[in-house]
Amino acid sequence: MSIRKVLDSFNYAIAGVVHALRTQRNMRIHFTAAFLVLGLGLYLRLSPRDLLVLFFAITLVIVAEMFNTAIEAVVDLHTKEFHPLARVAKNVAAGAVLMAALSSVVVAYIIIYPHLEGLSFHLGPKVEETPLSVTVTAFLLVMVLVGIGKAWSAKGTYVKGGLPSGHTAVAFAGGTVLALLTGSALVTTVAFVIALLVAHSRLDAEVHSLFEVVAGALLGILVTMIVFRLAGW
Repeated sequence: MSIRKVLDSFNYAIAGVVHALRTQRNMRIHFTAAFLVLGLGLYLRLSPRDLLVLFFAITLVIVAEMFNTAIEAVVDLHTKEFHPLARVAKNVAAGAVLMAALSSVVVAYIIIYPHLEGLSFHLGPKVEETPLSVTVTAFLLVMVLVGIGKAWSAKGTYVKGGLPSGHTAVAFAGGTVLALLTGSALVTTVAFVIALLVAHSRLDAEVHSLFEVVAGALLGILVTMIVFRLAGW
């Protein structure tokens, strides 16, 4: 009888993990990121200690996301109406996930970055010579201008709605960076096709209007080109 109870406990726990994966998009993102990071760690031949630290950091994020899901379910069970305390509970739980995710990014950066310094991906001489700061500056400036635009238009939030589309701006900024650094028609085409798919997803989800998406695309392209031009590229 006790063995049966133990097996039932395992089944319930697994069912909880499966439910979170099926219903929570962020959980699927966390698992995908976990596989990518651990796969990169194995490729770079990290030490067992470093892999263990990465594993615990990843596990912390997943556990936090599951607690967040559980708290949301309990709150929704208690009330379907808006209540300030319900909002506090959900926001704090989401904040816990954010803090865990940020800490895991810091851990991954500290462990993995030293192994990437001497790694060359052979994307061309410009990529190898271009300082990382130019690319980072372009992305940061795009995101800052997106935030200013949303604050000015007083519509939506940074990650949802408003003028311009932040997702589209960042996607086209990334495409422009790849186009400028590689000079490859193939890479440029693939990069901008992906950017267009991001823009289409914002329209399809009815999060942004066509004008907001076009504004985001132009912002990402123009700001990135200006930053690279000022940097001498």
